[in-house]
Amino acid sequence: MSNAKSVRALRKAQVDSKGCVACGCCVPSCPCKAIGIFKGVFANIDTENCVGCGKCAGACPAGTITISEAVQ
Repeated sequence: MSNAKSVRALRKAQVDSKGCVACGCCVPSCPCKAIGIFKGVFANIDTENCVGCGKCAGACPAGTITISEAVQ
């Protein structure tokens, strides 16, 4: 495994649930199907499947998704 892949595996998406408007723009952007809308209220990240690629953050019009280092 290369260093780039090791670093990527440590990154995860996080959602500011207070700012999320549950528009769903992030859902189809995730290549790992690691994001969904929770009870129609906010986006929820499945951290087990998230690879931290950032595509959901780029698709979020509200800017409420960030990519950060995962807590180990």
